[in-house]
Order: sequence, then C-alpha cells, then structure tokens
Amino acid sequence: MHLDLSELSQLAPIFRELFKGYHVSRRDPELYAQLSNFQDQYRTLFKALGFELVCDTRGFYYFVPDTAVAAAQVNKTAQRLALFTFIIVEHLADQGRDPIAVLDGGSLGRDELPSLLEKYRDLFIQAEVTTVEELEEKIMRRMTQLGFAGEENGIYRFLPPMHRFLDVCLSVQQDRDLAASIHSVLPLPAPVIIDEDSDEKLLKTDDPLDLTEFETESEEDAMARAIAEEQETDA
Repeated sequence: MHLDLSELSQLAPIFRELFKGYHVSRRDPELYAQLSNFQDQYRTLFKALGFELVCDTRGFYYFVPDTAVAAAQVNKTAQRLALFTFIIVEHLADQGRDPIAVLDGGSLGRDELPSLLEKYRDLFIQAEVTTVEELEEKIMRRMTQLGFAGEENGIYRFLPPMHRFLDVCLSVQQDRDLAASIHSVLPLPAPVIIDEDSDEKLLKTDDPLDLTEFETESEEDAMARAIAEEQETDA
C-alpha cells in the first residue's frame, strides 16, 4: 500500500498518545476522526513500527505491541486497573446497580471513594493502595491519563475503553457461574496483584492489557525508521 503522509495530518499526536498507552476514543474528536478515516493507512504504518493498531467496535483505538513477550505479561498499572474494575463491578452489583451501565458512560463521584476503599481494603492493599490519596493517584489518575475515564468537578465519567477491563471481569463472572452450575466448592478468587518475577498470570486472557511504555527506541526514531522503510518499499 502506498502511503500518502500528507493525508495523515494527525500522525504525530496520534502516535504519541498511542505510544504511551493512551486509548483514543470519541472524546478526542480530531484524533478519532483521523484514525477512522485513514484506518488502513495508520495500521500499515504502525505495523512497520512493531505495533498492532486495534480498533474496538465500541469506539476506541489502542496499541498492542507486536511481540510475544509483551503479549504474555501485564504490568502493575494494568493489574491495578483490572482489580479496581473488579471491585467496582462487585460494589455496584451489591447496590443493585447495573455495572455495565455505569462503566459504559456512567460516573463515579470522588465522594464515593472513601467508602469504597474501606469496603474493599483487603483487595486494595494488594494493589499497594491504603489511602484515598493513593487511590486517586495510583488508580483514578492513571485511568484518566490512559483514556479510560474523564474527570470534571469531582466526578469520574467512564469512557468506552473501560470495556477492555469490563470484558475481563465478565469473563471471571462467567467462570464463577459455570463453577456454581457444577456445584464447585472452590469459589473463584478475586484478581490479585502478583510479583513481577512470578510466572503466574493475572486474569489470563487474549487481551493482556499491557500498558507499559515501550522501552525500545524513542518515538521520533521509531517513526522516522518506519517511514523510511515504507518509502523504500514503495520505491
């Protein structure tokens, strides 16, 4: 495929955001429209960089590193966000609220965080979160930085990329239901934070949610190399 770089007017900001693990959704109208209009071109270019551009039909884009190592491991941030999503789903279910409705465009007030922390303190400790300040810094702030939620006036509004974690939680719930249907006496535990050196996997799925920054070459060098290789191929 011949790439006309003049068409990819948002290449630099799109690559910069995706490179750091951000999820581009409709709340980023310019970037989202550019990706939607030139999806094949961006996918081809990013493939040369070693990244797979994923378009989720629910309305967001993100990078998956095209390496076996990256696909097999989740990092601490992803583990925390997955654990938090699991907690939210359990919390909302206990209140009789629909988790899917809340996590798909719904909201959570900052004033709800203290009671949430107290209720699930044992689980939060696994994520090295013991205070409301740490909950906001290590989890809520990271969710907004990576495009999973937006925050305004003390209200966190969840965005479509939350479906990545919600899918994992629903998969766990399905496993629980299956276990109950065969009268299992071993309840499925909540997800836990594991040591980085451990061979265990957290909520093993085909989508490992590896949100680590990609520590190879710089984004400028990687982009320049990929463009040069693409132009050489077309020559």
